[in-house]
Amino acid sequence: MSDSYTNLLYHIVFSTKARRPLITSQCETQLYNYIGGTIRGLGGISLELNGTEDHVHVLCKLRPDRALADMLRELKANATGWMHDVFPELKNFSWQRGYGTFTVSQSNVDDVRRYISRQKEHHAKVSFRDEFIQFLKDNGIDYDERYV
Repeated sequence: MSDSYTNLLYHIVFSTKARRPLITSQCETQLYNYIGGTIRGLGGISLELNGTEDHVHVLCKLRPDRALADMLRELKANATGWMHDVFPELKNFSWQRGYGTFTVSQSNVDDVRRYISRQKEHHAKVSFRDEFIQFLKDNGIDYDERYV
């Protein structure tokens, strides 16, 4: 085959440092727009983006020539700097170092989009910790509960 064809879809979850509730209604929309624009700037496509006060869910399509870890490091660093510039009162804003990333098949995109769009309602019933542990279990990922 002379060409390469990919459809690399990821559900990415990352949290504010120490899960502090710093993503307020005053900055949420602008932050999500910034993250989506950063993903575009890195050659990806943001399909859905939402979260709560302490974490973000992203469904995106990424390029095969870019390492996921490098993209997330750049995205989080840029978003942190942007938050400090635009919302100086959040000078202590930062992201946790880690993240969760789960592949998504094209046939599940609509379900994942719906799930991400309903984050606030979902987390009124389920804690972030319980949700994330379930993701890890569902995806067969070994983990240490001390670091979840």
